[in-house]
Amino acid sequence: MSDTPVDAVLDAGPPRGAAGQPETERVLPVRTPKRLPARSEARAWFGVGFGAALGATLAWLLVQMVLRLGELLTLLLLAAFIAVSLEPVVAWLGRRGLRRGWAVLSVTAGLAGVLAGFVALVIPPVSAAAASLTGAVPRWRRQLRDHHSVLGRLEDRYHVIERVQDQLGSRGGASEVAGGVLGAGRLVVSALTSLVIVVTVTLYVMVALPAIKRFCYRFVPGTRRARAEALSEEILSRVGRFMLGNTLTSAVAGLATFAWCSATGVPYPAALGFLVALLDMVPVIGSTVGGVVVSLVALSVSLPVAVATAGFSTAFRLAEDYLIMPRAMRFAVDVHPVVTVVAVLVGGSLLGIVGGLVAIPVAVAVGIVLDECVFPRTDAS
Repeated sequence: MSDTPVDAVLDAGPPRGAAGQPETERVLPVRTPKRLPARSEARAWFGVGFGAALGATLAWLLVQMVLRLGELLTLLLLAAFIAVSLEPVVAWLGRRGLRRGWAVLSVTAGLAGVLAGFVALVIPPVSAAAASLTGAVPRWRRQLRDHHSVLGRLEDRYHVIERVQDQLGSRGGASEVAGGVLGAGRLVVSALTSLVIVVTVTLYVMVALPAIKRFCYRFVPGTRRARAEALSEEILSRVGRFMLGNTLTSAVAGLATFAWCSATGVPYPAALGFLVALLDMVPVIGSTVGGVVVSLVALSVSLPVAVATAGFSTAFRLAEDYLIMPRAMRFAVDVHPVVTVVAVLVGGSLLGIVGGLVAIPVAVAVGIVLDECVFPRTDAS
């Protein structure tokens, strides 16, 4: 029986050299790693420490820059939110045959007309109140000097005129008054500047929104771009529906205020209803400010009417915040009422009025991303 190849290799013995002698095994030398000198290790640690310090410094500078630009970033966020909220109206006009520029111009003109109507309703009562206040000043001065009137007795007891004259005549009082006037002037200038920034950026974003979306989509890989576009369009659509629901609830608040003022005899019911409807679009504090204004105007009728108006405003606000608004948001954007309330409270605490406005759309966006991207993977795992 012939040997197998393995047996033949084993019988052949160790490999032989050219002279037929067995070839000795070559032992390769083992290389030991060289230890870096102490100076090289020090340089390496210095590089690591310098890089960490540089990164921390840059991060601190970035945080400081964001904090300094916080107000501007908030205004830009508000402008973008307004533009996205008005996009359904612009798109609807575009589907009716208008070019995008003309559609944006039509929406802007409509909003300007609404604001002009509000100003036309507010100017008469404000002018009348200012004229009444100007005419009442001489009467108040006479009453202050009349010891038999209520104001005169208060003057005799507290010496209001003397204290005011001493305060204004002193150096500190004059400087405080001047500082208050300058502060009020800065506040007015800052408000006008913020309004111009928001209006300008909103118009630019409304006109260029399709181009902005195409630019942002290019950062998404091509294999996932279609899904990203679908999710983004769904989020933008729900933001538009949110603004529609918010507008409807604000209109309900304005109509309820108009009906209450007309029934109780509070003056200027149309102007007050319009004011409450505008303020009610601001979550958290808008309805409260509107109720305070209406209650103060109701004082011109009588104290009981003012107290009843304050009670009506409080009851309506509770009903709106916990019954009307959550149900409307659930119908418009399919968000649970608890999520609506919590999102508005958290957004208002973080960014104030702007945070309250964008809180529900952000909650909607987070919910859509979770339903479409996160939960399917966790359920499949």
